[in-house]
Amino acid sequence: MHIPPFDNRNAPIVDADNPTVPLNYFNIVKLKAGEAFEYRVPGYETCIVPATGTVDVEVEGVAFPRLGNRGVDVWDGEPEGVYVPVGAKAQMVCVSATAEVFVAGARYDTVLEPFDVRGDGIDPVQYGSDDTKTHRKIKHILGQKQHGKVGRLLVSELFTVGQGGWSGFPSHKHDTDRLPDETRHDETYNFRFRPRHGSGVQMLQRVDNEPGDAYHIVDGSTILLDRGYHPCAALPGYEMYYFTILGGLSQRSLVQFFQPTHADQLETIPGIKDMVAKFK
Repeated sequence: MHIPPFDNRNAPIVDADNPTVPLNYFNIVKLKAGEAFEYRVPGYETCIVPATGTVDVEVEGVAFPRLGNRGVDVWDGEPEGVYVPVGAKAQMVCVSATAEVFVAGARYDTVLEPFDVRGDGIDPVQYGSDDTKTHRKIKHILGQKQHGKVGRLLVSELFTVGQGGWSGFPSHKHDTDRLPDETRHDETYNFRFRPRHGSGVQMLQRVDNEPGDAYHIVDGSTILLDRGYHPCAALPGYEMYYFTILGGLSQRSLVQFFQPTHADQLETIPGIKDMVAKFK
């Protein structure tokens, strides 16, 4: 499902119990200097990640000052995040001229402890190659380094390296709990392009070797992935970024099932097995 960019006025884009991705929650909060935003999401753990700007965050009385160090866009600096336990009250106050803040969530039922992720807490991995048109970098905000501190939520930022090319290939899915081969993880993306007038395509193939759907994605597009194989691509000449939310049904670690038709290409893409191992 494709949700074109719109002014959500700080209301959730993907609310609790969404019919397409019930395991996910997603909001974009836009603030000006001095403005505050408060929220709590019963039944969901969340993560606050500034796309741009800086905010002071407080979670049930625990302060995390000056979160976020990026300027004009998501390429302008490194990500930072704050983990918010299930149902906890969180407040953010903008301390820069403006701020745009992602709030990612996953359904969970156990209350853990809040914490922030900065600097060395971010877990980067780069894989693919220019030759295979798959060169990209992933920055895990809630990834392998936070295993044991988080319930079912995985949060990452994905960047194409260079202009144009494919991401999420070889095509894979994660829509059925059938360990050890696959897990059920609902997934939500929010895309950005540089320059902003760039665009791309999100494919969604429900059944191997049968025609599927394709969505024209632009700067600010949100994609909801409930089932099927789902590679995406940026047009030549444009860099692509997407903020990624994964929520597991029965466990946090993601087990991807690669599309049989294209599975042999796992052996052609440098570093892809290291990438797969990071989603834990």
